[in-house]
Amino acid sequence: MKKLFETQGGWSSLILRWALGIAMFPHGMQKLFGWFGGYGFPASFHYFTDKMHIPAFLALLVIVAESFGSVALITGFLTRVAAFGIACDMIGAVSLVHWRNGFFMNWLGQKGGEGFEYHILAIAIGLALIISGAGNWSIDRAIASHWKKRS
Repeated sequence: MKKLFETQGGWSSLILRWALGIAMFPHGMQKLFGWFGGYGFPASFHYFTDKMHIPAFLALLVIVAESFGSVALITGFLTRVAAFGIACDMIGAVSLVHWRNGFFMNWLGQKGGEGFEYHILAIAIGLALIISGAGNWSIDRAIASHWKKRS
């Protein structure tokens, strides 16, 4: 359990954590509360389960990963778990939706949807945080430091 909170990361992990957390926050809030032009939990959940045929448990995990996971990354709490959830979420998004749209984002609105270049970056950041931990200014570091003092 202690290893979950330990961090080798410093400032670079903080920057990666905030970048991924801030980028994912609006997506999660769209799905959870309907903020930023989203539809909220019931509509998002039903879209995933009814239209995309994603099992209910996985639909719930997507919403949790993007909403609570983004907040966890911003605060640096359970960073490895949050990063893993978001990386898995992005892998699922690429495989189920974005792969067919090609690599590039839909900058000019000429494609049927967005490509997966953004997702590669999110997955890479997630993997880096799983390896390095939360870094500076994190709840994880404070917990690990507390446990280290008690040992």
